[in-house]
Amino acid sequence: MKVRNLSQYYLTLVPFVVAILGFALGHSSYKLYIPLWLINVCLMVWATRTLSKQAIKNPNERGSHLLISSLFLIAPWLFISVFAGMGPPPNTAASWVTTAAEQQVRYVILLLSGVLITIGFTFLRARLNLAGEEVYSLLGLVIIFLAMPLFMLNMTYWGGFLTESFRIFEASNLDKRPDWYLPLRELFAWISGVEVGLTYLATAAFGASLKTTRWFKPRTCWIYIGVSLLGFLLSVLPEISFMPLTVGSYLVSIPAIPFIMPYLIAVNLLSLSTTLTGSTN
Repeated sequence: MKVRNLSQYYLTLVPFVVAILGFALGHSSYKLYIPLWLINVCLMVWATRTLSKQAIKNPNERGSHLLISSLFLIAPWLFISVFAGMGPPPNTAASWVTTAAEQQVRYVILLLSGVLITIGFTFLRARLNLAGEEVYSLLGLVIIFLAMPLFMLNMTYWGGFLTESFRIFEASNLDKRPDWYLPLRELFAWISGVEVGLTYLATAAFGASLKTTRWFKPRTCWIYIGVSLLGFLLSVLPEISFMPLTVGSYLVSIPAIPFIMPYLIAVNLLSLSTTLTGSTN
């Protein structure tokens, strides 16, 4: 039991440690962060295997849906955790071009994460349906299906279009951006707000579904719902000069941040997998 608890604590801390290190330390040499990232991946795999061991040993239809959904929702953070060493994206075109390969890797990872999250929610919806909850889980799945194409379009813009545009700007020594650049950037700011808001809404819907099934304590489900709804509100608020709201809107809109709540839901599902896989609900 101590090993299971340690595994759950480690997995729970991963996204928060990644965020803190990424912002506190900024960009590091790949020679330093790649080995540390690989160690973390090994520890995450070990912790995930520890929590899912009983579900693997006693397979059944309900358990398979639950286990697969949990693994797909956790998997993105195996890759996203490398951002602790990459730091946030550069804030100048010159720095972006210098680290172009890393920026492209960053957004490929995020694209892959969007695919994994969608698959994970699909399997979770199937398990919740078997447990008798249909409305909230279906609503959440429909919303995530609406959000992910926009998310992928947005990540393609950041990883592909912006990278090539910055290369052209730097090679041409352009001090003034072309007329088309600012309207396009504004368009994708709107796309980002919509896809982020929809992702938070989908997570809130799945939180409500989990509350209906009573798999988690009501307080835990209300945390999932409340944090997700707060993220939704902050992501769709118009630009306001009030500093706390400005900072909050920026934080919740970071591409990897909306994936934290689905990840935490999956970790908790794995920790309860022994009970839930044998449930007849």
